[in-house]
Amino acid sequence: MKKLLLLLIVASFVMPAASSAQRKANSKQLTPRRTAPVIPSNSREATLRNQLGNALRMAQGGQYESAANALFSLSRRTELADERPQIKYILGTMLIELKMYQTAAFQFVDVIRTKHPKYSKMAIEKLSVVADSLGDDTILNYAISRVDLNDFPANLKDMIHFRLGEIKLRNREFGQAAELFGRVSYGSSYYFQALYNKGLAELEANQPALAIGTFNKMLDARRKAPVTDTNRVAAQIGLARALYQKQDWEASIEAYSQVPRDTIMWHDAIFEQSWAMLRAARFRSALSNFQTLHSAYYEDFYMPESLLLRSIVYLYICKYDEMEKVLSLFEKTYGPVRTRIGDFLKTTTEASAFYAEVEKAHFMKTTDKSANLRLPYIVLRHVLDQGDVKRSMHYIEKLNQERSRVEANSSFRASPLGQYALKILSNRGRNAKFAVGDMVKAHLLNMRVELRDLYEQAGFIRYEMITGRKESIKKKIAGKDIGTEQIDEKVDRQFYIQNGYEYYPFKGEYWLDEVGNYHYLGKQSCE
Repeated sequence: MKKLLLLLIVASFVMPAASSAQRKANSKQLTPRRTAPVIPSNSREATLRNQLGNALRMAQGGQYESAANALFSLSRRTELADERPQIKYILGTMLIELKMYQTAAFQFVDVIRTKHPKYSKMAIEKLSVVADSLGDDTILNYAISRVDLNDFPANLKDMIHFRLGEIKLRNREFGQAAELFGRVSYGSSYYFQALYNKGLAELEANQPALAIGTFNKMLDARRKAPVTDTNRVAAQIGLARALYQKQDWEASIEAYSQVPRDTIMWHDAIFEQSWAMLRAARFRSALSNFQTLHSAYYEDFYMPESLLLRSIVYLYICKYDEMEKVLSLFEKTYGPVRTRIGDFLKTTTEASAFYAEVEKAHFMKTTDKSANLRLPYIVLRHVLDQGDVKRSMHYIEKLNQERSRVEANSSFRASPLGQYALKILSNRGRNAKFAVGDMVKAHLLNMRVELRDLYEQAGFIRYEMITGRKESIKKKIAGKDIGTEQIDEKVDRQFYIQNGYEYYPFKGEYWLDEVGNYHYLGKQSCE
């Protein structure tokens, strides 16, 4: 197909019998001069067209770098202004072959702006593919906004529908997003991600019944995949969330329990399952999850809400001493976090400084090496996991890879095209980093507000704890103290072993175990 395309392109460059400039030149007599002879314009054009023919032959022969350099020079010649859309389109295709997607995008944008009847449409198709490779919504929006979706070739429609659905989802246009995701055909590489996003859009639109059907459809399609298959696990946790939103607590708890522990989604599943257990009044089971959530293995995770949730469970079962310890741990852990976020926001205004901080955390996360951070690592790790920041960091990584390819080739780097590419990459990288800096600032502001609200909730919980303690003391004085019977006193130990649990009698001490099958067997303290 590539050779056929290039042959068609070569065929489109048939030399005219005589250009307007040639006819004009032939109608006048040239006056000889004693200085260096002036080359007639028709001779210059003929030379340029020969160079263009050579460039096309190099492209056809797979000499992409040489062809790209020649085409770049020719695209700047005023004598070839009429052929510029064609030249820049072919230049863009050469750059794609060289995996220089961002530089290629600029060529296609230039072609689209000319509104050429043939090459503009072809450039839109190429630009959409480049935008998909880069993960750049700005370029994709530009391409799609200039053409009817029905005009895209069939092999690109799944990608276009998926990317448009993502944009609609981020813009909170949930109905349109679900409809676009639903257009992605089975067998497409985007199908399962589109199905998952369709379920998310339905949940956001408060349609849990539809979302349950979507996630079950996705699960059915992945039944034969390994239990740790990413799409299968994503469908499982999506189903659990849909059941939770439907307030089917028991079914939600069961769905969360099907998420395998050796996947990155297990930690989120455990935390969300704890909420479902609280709503279902399964306090013992919720405390079992907290022993895992608050183990040393997850000390780098930002999850202040989980500590407050744990304290609420202790409140329900009247474990005031344990409740006091958890609230103190919350204040000890997240008090300094709140302060450092506030101080950073007060002293930092430049977007570049916000980006620099998250870049250092990204370096720590990917290399496992320490860096000098002004903000706690748990905060920056949380910010890096946000969807908008993650997508933009991926885009910056794509730009860095393209820059590396240019700089690794010394001859290409020294060429006019190489210098042009480096300039583009530098500008786009700088703008992308500023954009990430603004995103980081927005997330930090949200985290500061969240921590302020959580501290207020912690105050209310502490008030309830003091009230509960007072009532407990009154009962003791009145001789109505509660006995020491355990919650599961009459359940045989073998029951827990058969169900995969370790049997740890809980004596009231506060401790954090390793990640495992902890099952709470504490004493009931409430009537």
